[in-house]
Amino acid sequence: MKDGFIRVAAVTPSIKVADPKYNAEMVIEGIDAAAAKGAKILVFPEMVISGYTCGDLLLQHNLIDACREELKGIADYTAGLDVIAFVGLPYYFRDKLYSVAAVLHRGLCIGMIPKSFIPEYSEFYEARYFTAGNASVLTTDFYGTGIPFGTHILFENGESMPDLRIACEICEDAWVPAPPSILHAMAGANVIVNLSASDELVGKDAYRRQLIKGASGSRISAYIYCSAGEGESSQDLVFGGHDIIAENGQILAESKLFGTGAITADIDVERLVSERRRRNTFTENVYDDYVRIPVLINESLVDINRTIDPLPFVPSENAERKTRCEEIADIQAIGLAKRLKHTGLHNSVIGLSGGLDSTLALLVTVRAFDRLGLDRTGINAVTMPGFGTTDRTYDNAVTLAITLGCNLLEVDIKCSVEQHMSDIGADINVHDVTYENAQARERTQILMDLSNRFSGLVVGTGDMSELALGWATYNGDHMSMYGVNAGVPKTLVRHLVAYFADEARKAGDEKLSAVLKDILDTPVSPELLPPKDGNISQKTEDIVGPYELHDFFLYYMLRFGFSPSKIYRLAVKAHEGTYDRETILKWLKVFYRRFFSQQFKRSCLPDGPKVGTVAVSPRGDLRMPSDASASLWLGELEDIKTL
Repeated sequence: MKDGFIRVAAVTPSIKVADPKYNAEMVIEGIDAAAAKGAKILVFPEMVISGYTCGDLLLQHNLIDACREELKGIADYTAGLDVIAFVGLPYYFRDKLYSVAAVLHRGLCIGMIPKSFIPEYSEFYEARYFTAGNASVLTTDFYGTGIPFGTHILFENGESMPDLRIACEICEDAWVPAPPSILHAMAGANVIVNLSASDELVGKDAYRRQLIKGASGSRISAYIYCSAGEGESSQDLVFGGHDIIAENGQILAESKLFGTGAITADIDVERLVSERRRRNTFTENVYDDYVRIPVLINESLVDINRTIDPLPFVPSENAERKTRCEEIADIQAIGLAKRLKHTGLHNSVIGLSGGLDSTLALLVTVRAFDRLGLDRTGINAVTMPGFGTTDRTYDNAVTLAITLGCNLLEVDIKCSVEQHMSDIGADINVHDVTYENAQARERTQILMDLSNRFSGLVVGTGDMSELALGWATYNGDHMSMYGVNAGVPKTLVRHLVAYFADEARKAGDEKLSAVLKDILDTPVSPELLPPKDGNISQKTEDIVGPYELHDFFLYYMLRFGFSPSKIYRLAVKAHEGTYDRETILKWLKVFYRRFFSQQFKRSCLPDGPKVGTVAVSPRGDLRMPSDASASLWLGELEDIKTL
């Protein structure tokens, strides 16, 4: 439960219809098994103590009384356990029978939630036996203790995880047009549990999966769905035990059909809270008629039982990644096309280095020109060799421009930079930051002046990862008239260029595909220092750290506002086997220092298209003071122990 995580379980035991004693034993076995895995919230199927398919046996008092008695035994069993369990049974209250979820915690039954919607026409004819519950929370006597009975009940953990709020609905409740969980979520619940007994039909599992996934997404919640298993199967009905754990539109765990046992997953309550806070159209706590029951679940540190993608900006599935790349390229191109159309310009100017960023920017510019029906010769691709330019990057830049049909220009900057260094009294042989930035600013001056000459728009090439780290020369490559890559992180830039290479190959353009692949194989470098033996001597990731780590840090810092310690923990999990703990911590410290110190560069960025949920534009995405202190964040990192 540390860092906002809590392990949950959906448990489908093997039961016998109309045998409460046996079924209670199976429930206790399920509690033990789930608790042994570290689960804190346990969900069992609807009417698990009696069996869902009892039919008219539900009219027998001895069956109902036996279920109540066995529930007491299960509640007593939880006395020494750090769990909250939702167990289904038929329950007699005020002359009516209800299908309820009994909530068990630390030896007590602390609440009962009745099913809200009773299907009148179904294979089971529930309306023959049960009454629908309602929002009014009444009090029922359970072995001498008054406990709340109603649908508007929330269970809140006020100690180790004060943001945890749990609500419950039962089976059919999830399938109606306006499920109770909508109101539960608007009242503050961020974990919804569903005790179900859903029989299997051809294709029903796919629809059920879609339903639960969508419910978790629209409520911005975790959703734990537990369904009756094959032990319920009787007469015309077969039950599959289809259990699902979802979080905000993503399936975290799912059981196979026609099995029993427990599935577990770690839900991230902090992530849900962050998402709700960010999406201010999600209104919470608008209902004050809910009874809020405190529970105590202790904090525990366990290994995270969920997949943490090491490249959060890049879809892991090939098909999804291809679709995403196509969509992003279109967003970039359409944004640039609108700027060209609005300004009435038919020309553009772009600095082409033979590296990843300028390559992507040129490919996007070509797409924008094609979209507008403009001649590609209006794209002025400018190669500006300097002291660090290698033959490999130079040749790739030239080949790329010619292959794409652009107007290629070459302006050697060495003489100009030498003169400038002499003018300001700087030693050209001292390869310091002045030496490096003089080259970057000279190149930007050339591009701006050429834009005047050609009446063209300077297209920026810097990506979002460079902007996050401040790895850009202020008023050098930091500046342009429209930055097409400003919303694209470095890890995604690489996949976008790879996508263009694959598309070129499929179209039969082997020359374009080959040069793009060679660019992909070239180390990332600003090439501002002289090469060694003809090879790149200045590798960016040796200086600022691996971009796949920095993009990971950036995503979880800006997207969810996670603390440095939580980001570190996630990174260790995600990059296990690739980077050790010491390396991750080292570069995380670098990330925070650079991110805070370089905000002044982001405060005056040119326009550029936003392509994802994380962006650093000062106009709507990152309202951050340029002089904010990083002490709080860096101080937390100093307390992290890597062993």
